[in-house]
Amino acid sequence: MNFVEELTWRGMLHTIMPGTEEMLNKGMASGYIGFDPTADSLHVGHLTQIMTLIHFQRAGHKPFALVGGATGMVGDPSGKSAERNLLSEDVLQHNLEAVKAQLTRFLDFDSGMNSAEMVNNYDWFKNFTFLDFIRDVGKHITVNYMMAKDSVKKRLEGDTGMSFTEFTYQLVQGYDFYYLWKNHNCTIQMGGSDQWGNIVTGTEFIRRKDAGEAFALTTQLIKKADGTKFGKTESGAVWLDAERTSPYQFYQFWLNTTDVDAKAYIRIFTLYDRAVIEAWEAEHDAAPHTRILQKALAKDITIRVHGEAEYEKAIKSSEFLFGNIGIEFLNELNDAEVLALFSGVPNFSISLDELKDGIAVTDLLAAKTTVFPSKGEAKKMIAGGGAAINKVKIATADDVYNTEALIGGKFIIVQKGKKNYFLIIAE
Repeated sequence: MNFVEELTWRGMLHTIMPGTEEMLNKGMASGYIGFDPTADSLHVGHLTQIMTLIHFQRAGHKPFALVGGATGMVGDPSGKSAERNLLSEDVLQHNLEAVKAQLTRFLDFDSGMNSAEMVNNYDWFKNFTFLDFIRDVGKHITVNYMMAKDSVKKRLEGDTGMSFTEFTYQLVQGYDFYYLWKNHNCTIQMGGSDQWGNIVTGTEFIRRKDAGEAFALTTQLIKKADGTKFGKTESGAVWLDAERTSPYQFYQFWLNTTDVDAKAYIRIFTLYDRAVIEAWEAEHDAAPHTRILQKALAKDITIRVHGEAEYEKAIKSSEFLFGNIGIEFLNELNDAEVLALFSGVPNFSISLDELKDGIAVTDLLAAKTTVFPSKGEAKKMIAGGGAAINKVKIATADDVYNTEALIGGKFIIVQKGKKNYFLIIAE
C-alpha cells in the first residue's frame, strides 16, 4: 500500500494536487510539514500532521519537519479571526527547542537515505533583507493571486481586518517551499486542509521563479462527531508535554472518546494495520461496553508520547480511582502527579500545624473543609459506612486524624460513597 492509499483508507486525505501520487510512486521523494512554535509544546491537534510524516517515512520517503522560527514571528492567518500576539526571539527559541525534542520521539532520524531531518526557516530568513525579499519573492506573486485566498478574504470581510504582516505570510511560507525544493529536493508540502492556499502559493512560486514542479497534499481537519473542537477539554488543550497535561490526563482523554469518534481516531492516530483495526471494530460493535477501541487507542498513543512506564502508571491511576488498587500506590507518585490525578476533584487546604495536634473527623470533613455540608451529615454517612479516608472506612464519628494520615507527608484522600473523591492538602 503506497502513501496516498494509506492516508485514504485511514480517512486522513483531504485534497491532493493532480500528479502527486504518480510522482510519489516513482521512488523516494522528500516532503515537509511546518510546525509553528507558538508554545513550548505541541498538542494533540498537531498529531494528524505528525502521523502524516510518520506514514510518509514508513512508505519509504524522506520527511522534513520544518520548525518555523521565522514564520512564528509573523503568525499564520489561516483559520484565525484575529491576529496572534507576536513572540519575542527568546521565547521563540525556547519553544523551538521544546518542539524539536518532541518531534524526535515520533520520526526516525537515523534510518539511512530516508532519515527524517529537522529544519528551521529562521536559518534562511535571518539574513534575508526586506528589499531582497520584495525583489526576489514579491515580484513573482501578484496581489490579485494573494487576495483570492480564502484565509485572506475571510479576514478582510471580518471586523478586524488584516495587517500587512499577516498578508505576507503566504509569501514567506511559499518561499520556505521554494528553499526546501531548491536546497533539499523537497517536491511535496503537506499540511491540514486549512493550509491549502499557503501550500499552493509555494508550488506556484516554484513554477514562476524557476519553472519547477512541486506538489501538494492536505489532510482532514479533525472534529468530534458532535461538531465540537477536537483536542479541547474543560481545562483547555491536551498537550504532549507531561508538565502541561499529565500522562494520566492524556490517557483519559483518549479513553473517554465516544464510540463514533474512536472508530475514526484509531485509524488516524495509531499505526495498527487495517486488518487489526477492522477486527477490533467488529468486536467493538458486538460488545461496545468492552470499549476495546478506546483502550487500544489510548494505549498506543500514550506509549508513543509518554513511554511504557507512564502508560502503566496511567492504568494504575485509573484502577486506583475506579478499581481495587490500594492507597499505597500514591507513594509511587510525586506531588505533581497526585495533583494531576485528582484534577477536577474538589480539594481543600488545611494547616499542617493544626493537623499535628489531631483533628476530629467530623471537624475535618465539615468544618475545616466542606466535604459534608454539616457535622450531622458527616456523622450520618460515617455511621452508614459510606465515608472513607485513604481508602479505609471511617470507623466512628469520634475518630481523630493527625499527620500520620498524610500520604507523602502532604495529602489526605477522602471518599464519600465509592466514586466521590476529595483531596485535602496539608500546608
